Amino acid sequence: MARSDARPIVKLRSTAGTGYTYVTRKNRRNTPDRLVLRKYDPVIRRHTEFREDR
Repeated sequence: MARSDARPIVKLRSTAGTGYTYVTRKNRRNTPDRLVLRKYDPVIRRHTEFREDR
């Protein structure tokens, strides 16, 4: 069964410059612009913003 294009896989890259990434899926219909989430970065051991990287 093929995956739908309505929910593509996106990479979330840390804005702290550590190079750490999360991989998640998002719904393009509900969030057409780039995703920004506040998540834990284990390299610097703090919560920081993660932005969608294409």
